[in-house]
Amino acid sequence: MTRIRFFALLSCCTFGSTFASAGVIQVDVDFPGGSAKVESIDQEKRVVTLSPTPHQGKGFVCWWYARISGLQTGETLTLDVGNAPWATPDQAVFSHDNQSWQQTKPGVRTGKRIRYEIKVPAAEIWIAWGAPFLLEHAQKAADLAAKHPYVEAVELCQTRGGNPTPALVITEAPESPERIGIWIQARQHAWESGSSWVCNGFVKWVVSDDPAAQKLRKKALITVVPIMDVDNVQIGAGGKNQKPQDHNRDWSDEPHWKAVATAQVAIRDQDKSGNFDLFVDLHNPAAGDKNPFYFIPPKDQFPPIGRQNLETFLKTSKEQITGPLSFKGRAIESGPKYDRNAWMFISKNWVASHTQDHVVAVTLETAWNTPESTVSNYEQVGRELGLTISKYFEQDRRSQK
Repeated sequence: MTRIRFFALLSCCTFGSTFASAGVIQVDVDFPGGSAKVESIDQEKRVVTLSPTPHQGKGFVCWWYARISGLQTGETLTLDVGNAPWATPDQAVFSHDNQSWQQTKPGVRTGKRIRYEIKVPAAEIWIAWGAPFLLEHAQKAADLAAKHPYVEAVELCQTRGGNPTPALVITEAPESPERIGIWIQARQHAWESGSSWVCNGFVKWVVSDDPAAQKLRKKALITVVPIMDVDNVQIGAGGKNQKPQDHNRDWSDEPHWKAVATAQVAIRDQDKSGNFDLFVDLHNPAAGDKNPFYFIPPKDQFPPIGRQNLETFLKTSKEQITGPLSFKGRAIESGPKYDRNAWMFISKNWVASHTQDHVVAVTLETAWNTPESTVSNYEQVGRELGLTISKYFEQDRRSQK
């Protein structure tokens, strides 16, 4: 008993009144998407030093997301995070309720680490690399299906880890040779949470009363998959370059990942029926990319109609995706020079080479490392992508002009 009382007194004397009034900082990651390896906690200086939880064979060690308790409203908490560049955005995010997220002030870099200062809004907060988008967010598709008769919530597949892969099928178009087929997917790399928020913005737009959305629904069958790599999203792993390969390098004749295999079958079936026209794969790019851009298949893969359609789609994107995260026209071919060993197994390249000549297949990369990289601005990109698609399909894209 004497020893316990002595320890308590020592702790109080060591850490002083700040510690006594604010409480003991604790870090928890025991929830979906949670990821943090705590290296140290300085209770007196109120500094938490951490790095992402490593997951052997599960790709980049970059995603972090944790709950911190034992705080005092109004105090300043410092987060020291490493390693650059993938785990250290210029601005991280935090939340008082694990739902509404705001950016920190720009962090201060020292070597491969960065320090963020947060004026604490509550006794318990959540902190993250970026605004999380989890399986629970994707499953809200069922709510949309209940509200709109033209929305069907489906399960693309069960993952290898036993998780569902939610998807939406949206259409008011009757089956006919003229019906357009559109496939939108996100999160082939689990850490790229911003891509799912772009996807969410597209979904909100396409089920809305916007006349352009209504017009598109009446002519198209639209399939949306908000998260392709559900397993890694749920455990807080990065996913990029995981073993045996990540989802975006798995588009072969014998894919390893169930989501990829199921998507391939669905796309091929639509294409064989003559009802497939557009594939958009949503990603977030490297830290230094400050504006959205597209990866496109090698242009020498395209027949004349495909090249014409791609150029029109890019031109329309530049007109419609205007910001704050704006597409300025940058398009990069991802062929042999981009990835000599696996370029043909990248999703959009597989789609381009396994569908009819008129089909456009692209990857939209939305910048994550900017002050504008917020949930609302990601969702605006999604809305503007919807406007792009609607305007693109104002004309017939299956015959050469």
